[in-house]
Amino acid sequence: MSSTSGFPSRRAVLTGAAAVTASSVLPTAAASAATARTPLTREEHRVVVIGSGFGGGVAALRLAQAGVPVTVLERGRRWPTGPNAETFPRVSGLDKRALWHGTLPDAVKPLARLIGTPLNFEPYVGLLEPVLGENILSVCAAGVGGGSLVYQGMTLQPSEAVFNTWLPEELDWRRMNEVHYPRVARMLRPATAPDELIATPNYRAARIFADRVRKAGYGLEKIPMPVDWDYALAELRGEMKPSYTNGDCALGVNNGGKHSVDVTYVKEAEATGRVTVATHHDVTSVARAADGRWDVHVDRTDDHGVVREQKILTTRALIMAAGSVNTSKLLVRAGATGAIPDLPDGLGEGWGTNGDRIYAWTNLWEDFGGEQGGPVVYGSKAWDDPYTAHTVIQASLPPLGINTRTTMLVGFGVSPDRGRLRYDSATDSVSLHWPSGGDAAAHRAIHRRVTKIAQGLGALTDTNALVNSTWHPLGGAPMGTVCDLDGRVRGQRGLYVLDGALIPGTTGACNPSMTIAAVAERAMDSLTAQDVGTVI
Repeated sequence: MSSTSGFPSRRAVLTGAAAVTASSVLPTAAASAATARTPLTREEHRVVVIGSGFGGGVAALRLAQAGVPVTVLERGRRWPTGPNAETFPRVSGLDKRALWHGTLPDAVKPLARLIGTPLNFEPYVGLLEPVLGENILSVCAAGVGGGSLVYQGMTLQPSEAVFNTWLPEELDWRRMNEVHYPRVARMLRPATAPDELIATPNYRAARIFADRVRKAGYGLEKIPMPVDWDYALAELRGEMKPSYTNGDCALGVNNGGKHSVDVTYVKEAEATGRVTVATHHDVTSVARAADGRWDVHVDRTDDHGVVREQKILTTRALIMAAGSVNTSKLLVRAGATGAIPDLPDGLGEGWGTNGDRIYAWTNLWEDFGGEQGGPVVYGSKAWDDPYTAHTVIQASLPPLGINTRTTMLVGFGVSPDRGRLRYDSATDSVSLHWPSGGDAAAHRAIHRRVTKIAQGLGALTDTNALVNSTWHPLGGAPMGTVCDLDGRVRGQRGLYVLDGALIPGTTGACNPSMTIAAVAERAMDSLTAQDVGTVI
């Protein structure tokens, strides 16, 4: 399973790229015949990590550095980049690489029709999978690097007041501020866009947003991004095809220069010689083995999702890092079916959206330009009151052939509202449930700020009113109830959660990547010191 700890790009919501439901690769009879011919392999491993995003990448590297051999299971594929590569699909020309095995669900078709996106692609181990639940569409990522492949990359950490209001104070913000957040920053190497780049015609949308924020009387900051901005400057010099400078990087940056998890944590982990990343390994279930170890049931597929081999991996230590939704689904089903007895009460609870909100801003007074450079340059924080804290950023649209007077505004904020994941015995599946009107207070605060920034002749389209979606799912196996602060599942020796599922619903008016990684770094300090050699 891939990690969604991170967190996919927001602009893709208008492309429909993330709106795919699971579909069968083969008709039922053919699938049954194929299953009968599929070989079954059994393996034993010291540690198995499910997912290769922010949580899984951190866990793999720190365990390897502690001398522990690790097997990382990733359901998706690798996406190697380099100048002028065409590894990732371009939003301006979507194809099967954008989607995880399937077609657009009915709930998202209005957005797809809005921009003329095809409604079907052939099955492929693509980048983005939606989970359509009650009152919510949650987007999950697949591929080595997880959500870091397709997230915008805003590398933000909450203030002490916001952090302590919404996350357990026992995490110790001051120590995380001194040790763990900086450790993540050293790996991801965030930097703000240089002024010489912002001054170019391609970044006119960013400059207009900055001017509007100032005129509205709000604070404005450059947003740190895990990007080598020299790549963007090289694009403007004509040294490589545009990717950053035309905003066509919502589904991965083909030119490279983005410090995603696959080229930072995972690359360094593999360089130790102790980490094996197994791609195309789709985890179907987890269970407690008869001897107290863990069984991980896996379908090894090809690029089109056809199962080529079934595996049962047995391990003494299992780290769940498949992202909030997929980690929670695996554990909720295992608990409901008895595959893992005595899982903690509260499993499946504490799920939140991070207060996500996405707007299309059409401005009839000013032209944003035919090419809007990205990924993100500026943001405006409203963090003075930790109970209403939120952040608004401008995210450039890729070249979709629509008018040049439209760009995107994105907000995320704190919210006490929570959903849950539930098991349905009739379908042997786990579904996501979100309260009607959830995050209403957070959305009102964001809307007031966005409306004031975008005031004037034009229009704001709240895409959440068309499809209520989140790209930043959090919770489902939260610390404090299901897990301790270091991700140990209570009462389950050798079972850990180290991804967005561990975070109780919000990361404090920030996109979650930095905090998920920092919490994982903090946890690995404890696990390598206390659990290696005994449990692990």
